[in-house]
Amino acid sequence: MVNSDSFAEYKTHDMKKFFSQLFSDDNSINEKSVVGFLAFVMMALFAIADIVTGYLGKDLVINEFIFNAFLWLVLGSFGIGSVDKYINKKGSSNDETVE
Repeated sequence: MVNSDSFAEYKTHDMKKFFSQLFSDDNSINEKSVVGFLAFVMMALFAIADIVTGYLGKDLVINEFIFNAFLWLVLGSFGIGSVDKYINKKGSSNDETVE
């Protein structure tokens, strides 16, 4: 049987390693995608909560500017990430043809 203390310690170490890699300058994680995904998850949770409370006959009041902030975060993060990939792909193909 697995010791729960060692499992929790292992997971804590993994999370610390992930966050230290996330904030490192030379990482393979796209921070814009992480922020966009988290904002998308929040929007999805708002939508699910709104549907559930509507089904129960209650009104879920979410300020429009909060939802719009998450919307702009998602659009901005994924839009900037897509443009960045396109520019880097285009730039790398131009570098090869110039030589």
